[in-house]
Amino acid sequence: MRCFVALLAVLALSQGSGTTRIPLHKSKSLRRALKERGLLEDFLRTHHYTISRKYSSGGEVAREPLTNYLDCQYFGKIYIGTPPQEFTVVFDTGSSDLWVPSVYCKSDACQNHHRFDPSKSSTFQNMGKPLSIHYGRGSMRGVMGFDTVTVSNIVDHHQTVGLSTQEPGNVFFYSEFDGILGLAYPSLASEYSVPVFDNMINRHLVARDLFSVYMTRNGQGSMLILGAIDPSYYTGSLHWVPITRQAYWQFTVDSITINGMVVACDGGCEAILDTGTSMLVGPSSDIFNIQAAIGATQDSYGQFDIDCGSLSSMPAVVFEIHGRKYQLPASTYTNEIEGLCSSGFQGDGDSQLWILGDVFIREYYSVFDRASNHVGLAKAV
Repeated sequence: MRCFVALLAVLALSQGSGTTRIPLHKSKSLRRALKERGLLEDFLRTHHYTISRKYSSGGEVAREPLTNYLDCQYFGKIYIGTPPQEFTVVFDTGSSDLWVPSVYCKSDACQNHHRFDPSKSSTFQNMGKPLSIHYGRGSMRGVMGFDTVTVSNIVDHHQTVGLSTQEPGNVFFYSEFDGILGLAYPSLASEYSVPVFDNMINRHLVARDLFSVYMTRNGQGSMLILGAIDPSYYTGSLHWVPITRQAYWQFTVDSITINGMVVACDGGCEAILDTGTSMLVGPSSDIFNIQAAIGATQDSYGQFDIDCGSLSSMPAVVFEIHGRKYQLPASTYTNEIEGLCSSGFQGDGDSQLWILGDVFIREYYSVFDRASNHVGLAKAV
């Protein structure tokens, strides 16, 4: 269920007229070493294009900081129109449409957020086409138009934009973001809609036909990078996993184990990597097995509670994907709010598609590669 309500061993850096040389221990990431010395911010500002430029075909690299709201929602800024109107959006790899609230919408959810006014944009063009989207929770109806969309330093002209006219219910009313920018494949997009990243690819606006995501836990520093991979966000090497169906970012999971025993996904299962889902979701029967194995107990509201004092003794849950094991320690799959702990796993009826949401992505830096149709995963720093 979606959550809309949580290179070298030595580097030389110029500093004034002198040079500071920073030795890096093999187990310490570049990012951590720089941060400890107060040099990280300057390094990222000065060098964040370096790695990608050698691959560039004229496009750019864009870095968009993401706000982490209670480990539940991650969103960043975009600008629509001329002059630009600012919106916060979830950059969602589980959908493909871009939409924001509009002045045409009278729903409570729209009134509670920034609304796009086409009459104040000289570049807006009305398509006169309808739009209707249903998510795991929440839905919207609206109309389609074209306008200029800016993400960080990338300006995407004549981009399809959905303008909501109805946002029923209260799901979006309570959201901290205004709209959603989908980053999945075009086959998931609504009729008449072209995904933003596809426009960027087709118009050679990005240095490479990929983007990457780094998500923090309990703090600042989350980042969406369009057109580049940043090794300072992970340790070790990226492991590439082939996409099995070009709609969601979907691939095969070999098994899910605890203490070496298969507890779910026996014989393999399909999963998607989804930045727009806060939890780790799977078929209810498999999730019940996992909850039992980690010692989570269900309360009267259907939530699975965990004794905060037992985290250190709880087992890791291991996802084997394309021959490599991805371990999730208890500290990563549990949530603690005001001294109460709960499980980050959630069942979804008889659905056979697993959703590896923010619980998983916080632990593993994720690269979404459209050029080769695979995802890259590495241990996040």
